[in-house]
Amino acid sequence: MEQWILENEYVRTLAFYSVSILALVVFLAIFETVTSYRNWEEIKKGNLAVAMATSGKIFGVANIFSHSIQNSDSLLLMLLWGAIGFVLLLISYFIFEFLMPSFKVDEEIKKDNRAVGFMSLVISVGLSYVIGAGIITR
Repeated sequence: MEQWILENEYVRTLAFYSVSILALVVFLAIFETVTSYRNWEEIKKGNLAVAMATSGKIFGVANIFSHSIQNSDSLLLMLLWGAIGFVLLLISYFIFEFLMPSFKVDEEIKKDNRAVGFMSLVISVGLSYVIGAGIITR
């Protein structure tokens, strides 16, 4: 049944878009639980480092889903690959934290250290391309 419905390009686009947006909201909530700060509260206060780090995560997840959509024939497969990509992006975040032994990335971002926020953005964006390139389902 799903394949027949998704044959219409408009329905297919709306379905993939809707599932991607819902997944993005869930994944952002998960990211928020692993950081030591509240993303949206810090952004509201004008914390540019948090805004950059969060923007990198949003771009990264969206980019992974873009690759996932391009390489999937079904919503379920697209969501599965998007989730796998998200887990890899989350692991990348922990690796970044681990590789900076002289300071805590989370604390620096919370203190509005824009250099660290920018590095976080670039790591999320850059690695999302690497992760996306690995999504081949056809």
